[in-house]
Amino acid sequence: QVQLVESGGGLVQAGGSLTLSCTASGTFYSVNAMGWFRQAPGKQREVVATVTGGGRTNYAGSIEGRFTISRDNARNTVHLEMNNLKPEDTAVYYCNALIDPGTGPTYVDYWGQGTQVTVSS
Repeated sequence: QVQLVESGGGLVQAGGSLTLSCTASGTFYSVNAMGWFRQAPGKQREVVATVTGGGRTNYAGSIEGRFTISRDNARNTVHLEMNNLKPEDTAVYYCNALIDPGTGPTYVDYWGQGTQVTVSS
């Protein structure tokens, strides 16, 4: 069974920093793209940042220059370093990964349980 386990959320003041981490665990063949999404109360889930297996990154315009996504392929882990946090960054952050579980011909989309990030003004 494949799981994505997140850590690193919390409460921080505006202008502060947090780093989220997510590790894929269980039995699987390989991990392709990984990323972070977020969902604020009353809003739809939106992409924050993604990174391909080859390390190519993509960011949402609202966070570019403040957040950095990185991955450790040896540990099947993705990080999201968040700097200069703003109250509008408050949301539940979800880890996402495309993983080949080795049981079929395609990658499967997996999600973490979510971690709360709250930025106070």
